Amino acid sequence: MARPIKKTPDEWRKEILNATKILFASKGYEETSISDIMDIAGGAKGMFYRFFQSKEDVMRVLGNQMFFENNSFDAIRKRNDLNGLQKIKELLVLNQSDAERNQLNMQAIPILKDPHILAAAVEENRRVLTPLWLELLEEGKNDGSIKTEYIKELSELLPLINFWLMPTVFPATEEEIHHKYRCVMDVLNFMGLPIFDEEAISFTEKFIADISERGGNEL
Repeated sequence: MARPIKKTPDEWRKEILNATKILFASKGYEETSISDIMDIAGGAKGMFYRFFQSKEDVMRVLGNQMFFENNSFDAIRKRNDLNGLQKIKELLVLNQSDAERNQLNMQAIPILKDPHILAAAVEENRRVLTPLWLELLEEGKNDGSIKTEYIKELSELLPLINFWLMPTVFPATEEEIHHKYRCVMDVLNFMGLPIFDEEAISFTEKFIADISERGGNEL
C-alpha cells in the first residue's frame, strides 16, 4: 500500500498530473487506472479525488496545462515578420508538430463518444480557442492577407473541425475522413481562408491515419 507523503496541495496536484502524463503516454488512457496513477504519485486513491473527479477530468486538466505551457498562439503572436495568414499557417504547423500534446489528444479520441465529455470538450475549445482564432483572423483581415466577410464565423468554426473529423463522434472510414478533409479545405478556401498547403496536408495525412486507427473500433 502506498504510504502517505507530506506534500502541499499544489505539490500533490502536480504529482498526479505528472504521473497521469507518464501513464497515458506509456500505457494509454484506457489501460491506466486511478490506482496506477496514485502508485506513481505516491498516495492513496482518496488523494486523487481531492483534486479530480475522474480520469476524464484529469485528462481535461492535463490537456489544458499542456496547451498553456506551450501556447502556439502566444509564440506566433510575436512574429512580426509574418502577416495574419502566414501566422495562421505557421500556427497549424506548430500545433501539428507538438508530438506530446498530439499523443494526449489521440488518447482522448475513444472517450469523446461520451456525450457529456464531448460537450465539455466543445465548450472548452469555444471558451479558449475561439477568441485566439478571432484575434489572428482580424489581424489578417486588417493587413489584407485574409479577404473574407466571415471573421467571426471562422473563429467559431475552426475549433470544431477536429471534432467533425473524429470517427468516435461522426463514424467514418479512413477514406471518408479524407473526403471530409477535402471538403474542409474547399469550404475554408471559399470563405476566404486558404490555409492548407503541402506542409499542412502532410501533417493532416498522418493525423487522419492516427485518428482512424484510434477510432477503429467505432467505424
